[in-house]
Amino acid sequence: QMSNSSSLHEFLLLGFADTRELQLLYFLLFLGIYLAALLGNGLIITAIACDHRLHTPMYFFLLHLSVLDLGTISTTVPKSMANSLWDTRVISYLGCAAQLFWFLFLISAEYFLLTIMAYDRYIAICRPLHYGTLMGSRACAKMAAAAWASGFLYSVLHTANTFSIPLCQDNTVEQFFCEVPQILKLSCSDSYLREAGLIVASLCLVFVCFIFIVVSYVQIFTVVLRIPSEQGRHKAFSMCLPHLAVVSLFVITSFFAHLKPPSLSSPALDLVVGVLYSVVPPAVNPLIYSMRNKELKNAL
Repeated sequence: QMSNSSSLHEFLLLGFADTRELQLLYFLLFLGIYLAALLGNGLIITAIACDHRLHTPMYFFLLHLSVLDLGTISTTVPKSMANSLWDTRVISYLGCAAQLFWFLFLISAEYFLLTIMAYDRYIAICRPLHYGTLMGSRACAKMAAAAWASGFLYSVLHTANTFSIPLCQDNTVEQFFCEVPQILKLSCSDSYLREAGLIVASLCLVFVCFIFIVVSYVQIFTVVLRIPSEQGRHKAFSMCLPHLAVVSLFVITSFFAHLKPPSLSSPALDLVVGVLYSVVPPAVNPLIYSMRNKELKNAL
């Protein structure tokens, strides 16, 4: 038993497997996913940066999304891979705090960015005549900066709060990376109420963004279904469906990770959900965006 957090110098992350062969298998699996994410997002970033025909608001935000995806997956996966390879589970106290900070920063900035992208699609389809004025390069830069800044602020609050709580249970994190719910499980029972308040506040924020995205899409589809030509409808759908798919994947996995009832909680399930919301979206997003996108394919 740990007496208090001052005696905690390191945490033990959840190991994927007990046998050496399985550990190496997990290492190779994660390596494959990680390289796919690096390649996919790297190609999108390069294509958008180098091809001037893609210098439009939609691709500007997609570039930021790919940068955030690269950051998110690089925060959690390499450490887990290294642990599998060297047969250890240790992460230092500072390392854990840093991992939590970066992960929260990047994933919340990504959520704010996805909300902005919904607004961009809404203006493009529902108010096309105003698109040039509402989505000028300056406005886009401000919106992207706001997403990054909000993510940063949100992460600072959460990380400072989570690590200011005395941890007295143990130092075993039941997840392959440091995440808030798992660290709160290690806290002394009564002191996590403050963080619970923050979580409620952030859930409200998440919910507001979610409602904004849903309302935007209801209006978008109302307009799209009124388009007389099938080609026009197809073009509008191919602009919106990838974004909708990415948002759904992101929201469903994150909500399930943080809102599932404790009775459903088991290390194996927590692990699967952790992989689902932290590893799968960054690896799959480039595929979702490039499959239906002729302009991006041509640029690549």
